[in-house]
Amino acid sequence: MSTLGGISVVFDLDGTLVDSEPNYYEAGRQTLAAHGVPDFTWSDHEEYVGVSTQETVARWKERYGLGASVAGLLAEKNRRYLELARAATRVYPEMRAFVELLAAEGVPMAVASGSSPEAITAILSRTGLDAHLRTVVSADEVARGKPAPDVFLEAARRLGADPADCVVVEDAVPGAAAAHAAGMRCIAVPYVAAQADAPEFAAAGLLLRGGQEEFTARAAHEWLFRAARPA
Repeated sequence: MSTLGGISVVFDLDGTLVDSEPNYYEAGRQTLAAHGVPDFTWSDHEEYVGVSTQETVARWKERYGLGASVAGLLAEKNRRYLELARAATRVYPEMRAFVELLAAEGVPMAVASGSSPEAITAILSRTGLDAHLRTVVSADEVARGKPAPDVFLEAARRLGADPADCVVVEDAVPGAAAAHAAGMRCIAVPYVAAQADAPEFAAAGLLLRGGQEEFTARAAHEWLFRAARPA
């Protein structure tokens, strides 16, 4: 029986469970280069960490004056990303340990991501995380992506959980804002170190400024245990 009471845990995927940002950067770089933008850098990519893929390519179209449609750019980037993701995607070891620890206790869990349903399915299958994370919501399935709360609220609905009983694990500013807007507590593990002081992260119940290097499954579980106890 779970020691965490009625808590449910909702994970972001990219940059939180898996180190997929290098693949997203490369897919974006290749896509933009094919459309006449040859100098897209990692620093440029960091501006889009936590933003849904659809919103990202919409911003590209406006920023770079691209002639292709948003739908076309989205399909092209997703195709390139899936090729890279299926070849290699790394799960953060302590995140895997955390998922397995929660699964052993029977804690309800979900993934709520800005990636496409196809990308989420491919990543979870490729890494074996699908054995424990079967409830999945893509931003493509809701009206608004992060920082709107829609994807997290839909995850709670599918889990049959009250949003107030959900804890989100997030690496990005838009995701932390979405968790707060959904009325959920948040464990924040910033992917971009320079964003650790963002006000959206300051509202997190647990903020690990050192990102994945600081995160441990045991410490996160202990925080959840304390959060589950009545005040």
